[in-house]
Amino acid sequence: MLKSFTNLVVCEHCDATYTRVALAPGEVARCGQCDAVLYRASLLDVDRWLALTVAAAVAFVIANVSPVVKISLQGLHSQATLWQSAAALAHGPAAPIAVPTALAIIVVPFMQVSLLLWVLGHARRGGRRAPGFRLAMRMLAGLRPWSMVEVALLGILVSVIKLSSMVEVAPGAGIWATAALMILITIVASRDIHWLWEFTDRGRPRGEGGS
Repeated sequence: MLKSFTNLVVCEHCDATYTRVALAPGEVARCGQCDAVLYRASLLDVDRWLALTVAAAVAFVIANVSPVVKISLQGLHSQATLWQSAAALAHGPAAPIAVPTALAIIVVPFMQVSLLLWVLGHARRGGRRAPGFRLAMRMLAGLRPWSMVEVALLGILVSVIKLSSMVEVAPGAGIWATAALMILITIVASRDIHWLWEFTDRGRPRGEGGS
């Protein structure tokens, strides 16, 4: 039977181990060996975190089904969603970066939002741990550096500015949804997830191993 030590925290940089203590809002716990940030006081409870994650899911759907930009030239019209913009890279000189682009701006954000909905949805029900909790938490930590919605938005804005001198360009609902997703994914996916171990540990029967 596996035992979870939810009262301990390990520095990701030097492997020093510390006992987790409660922090006041705005406080940060740092490693005494390398001064790296161990964890921060969470400003969001589970309900608020889940609500923002649901909002991020809605923004993600809109960004992928609504046009990001609409282009008009001599009576001809064209439009593309975020997904279509990434897929278009596969047909041209930029084909080698099509897959990394799709992963960074679509697949990774989708996985982050889905995993958070899964974990937080169960945690809200009396502090329960979702099935596959350990794997989900590891994946959330591993995916964090690979989400680059802000890079996609910057690329879209640069393209719009360049195209506006040659054709008529109008922003679509997708670009506003992408901007909202950029803000929301930063808030929900960059939170310190370590406290969820302790929070969900309270809702498990004594003696039950971590899942």
